[in-house]
Amino acid sequence: MARDNADLVFCALGGIGEIGMNMALYGYGPAAKRQWLMVDCGVSFAGEDLPGIDLVMPDTRFIESQRRNLLGIVITHAHEDHFGALIHLWPRLQVPVYATRFTAALLEAKRLHEPDAPKIDLRIIPSGARFTLGAFDIELIDVAHSIPESNALALRTPAGTIVHTGDWKIDETPVIPPVTNRERLTAIGDEGVLALVCDSTNAIREGRSPSERDVAKSLAEIIAAKKGRVAITTFASNVSRIRSIAEAAMENDRSVIVVGRAMERVCQVARECGLLDGIPDFLSPENYGFLPREKVVAVLTGSQGEPRAALSRIARGEHPEVTLAKGDTVIFSSRTIPGNEKAVGGIINGLVRQGADIVTDRNQLVHVSGHPRRGELTDMYAWVRPKIAIPVHGEAWHLSEHAALARSLGVPEVVAAGDGEIISLKAGDAKVVDEAPTGRLLIDGDILINAADETVPQRRRLSWSGSVSIALALSEKGEIVSEPDVKFAGLPMRTADGRSMDDVIADAALLVLESLNKTKRRDPDAVEVAVERAVRSAVNAVWGKKPVCHVIVLVV
Repeated sequence: MARDNADLVFCALGGIGEIGMNMALYGYGPAAKRQWLMVDCGVSFAGEDLPGIDLVMPDTRFIESQRRNLLGIVITHAHEDHFGALIHLWPRLQVPVYATRFTAALLEAKRLHEPDAPKIDLRIIPSGARFTLGAFDIELIDVAHSIPESNALALRTPAGTIVHTGDWKIDETPVIPPVTNRERLTAIGDEGVLALVCDSTNAIREGRSPSERDVAKSLAEIIAAKKGRVAITTFASNVSRIRSIAEAAMENDRSVIVVGRAMERVCQVARECGLLDGIPDFLSPENYGFLPREKVVAVLTGSQGEPRAALSRIARGEHPEVTLAKGDTVIFSSRTIPGNEKAVGGIINGLVRQGADIVTDRNQLVHVSGHPRRGELTDMYAWVRPKIAIPVHGEAWHLSEHAALARSLGVPEVVAAGDGEIISLKAGDAKVVDEAPTGRLLIDGDILINAADETVPQRRRLSWSGSVSIALALSEKGEIVSEPDVKFAGLPMRTADGRSMDDVIADAALLVLESLNKTKRRDPDAVEVAVERAVRSAVNAVWGKKPVCHVIVLVV
């Protein structure tokens, strides 16, 4: 591994080549005594390829090794993919965390609901603030996004200024201000910007994103036209959308019922921060069944098909307070995240079977993205005018399209970065100069494990081919004392010709025991290996799959 002496470097531990797990590092100074600043500390949600896993987050071993030089963590906004790993990873880092009031309040509310969550050294900074950590002069810049108090960062250093956009879009008529501060970004561009590290999520989409105000108008029209109950599911963090729904309900003399713990938590924090001023208090799910159907707007968690969320339970007919029937409407005011299509489709099918009408962004304007399309990206480059562009926050296709756009706009250097690559931010010579170890950490129940551990591969094997357990009792001379005790899970009960799988397994174990010489039969380890191989081979011969096999030999 090369040892660089670059003054200013960038390294992502997560968030490049994937959507989620955002964690960026900026370093200033020679490698031996470099000061580091972390921006964001996010998670992503596990897919079907990680059975039993809830959350995935970046491996922090590199920055842990540099912890004495880590100045702090700045959070751009309160989405899970930007701050969701803090509770789990902060004990490994134990440095101050800087966030705006809403982000800090949401983090604290989340911490109080997590057992044994650490008390984080959390420092509140106002939007638009400017403060210094070591060699970094940090300025927060207002940007529009789908959660309040989102910020881009201007990171001024002796080697130059970096603009880190975080998640953003251009929305001139947001439901909850502010707009993206083009004047401030342009002024920073006038000062001179060395590098722009920018969101790529919608870089494959032409044009510009519609306004949140357009969605508010559409939702109000839909609610006004409906006669039955209206249930709306959206991202719990989208306070602007919740406010739009509440305003539409008020216009149509309906009460808002909030269903789902995550939604309740966000609404409580939003009220404390003044973001729902003028909106009547929301009702709890216990009130749902006592209101006339035409007086109800229910706001629900579960837009991504989460099995334990409110909407999923309603679709299965398992929610204790909330039910839907013919004439009711469910609006999916959200975008299905890639990978969640099957789960969301299952919920929609369940709701349709109950008689509900379904509205999605495929047939009406009920959702807009919080990320910039190509027209908005073009504006950002015109304002900032960086010497170096580093596309982040996106999969390979998004990053490639963003890089091509930056080149077409005349950016002198465009660096295609990858997680773990340490990039020297030197005008005219921006390049990868080193590599940090990277990986994934997984939340498995209540335990944080490394993705490189055998846990998940073993679980995949179990889900594919089942398991067999065999207990054998042998005398000290290696003689069989009793019949093998066989237990299995995930295997067919019988073979294609009707033979019991129990018999297949027991016969294979006895046959191999009889074939072993006396010396091996007196060696429990040798017996375990021989029986395991024989049983897996015998099951494969009748089933076509080799199960995970555990053999226990008792010498009596």
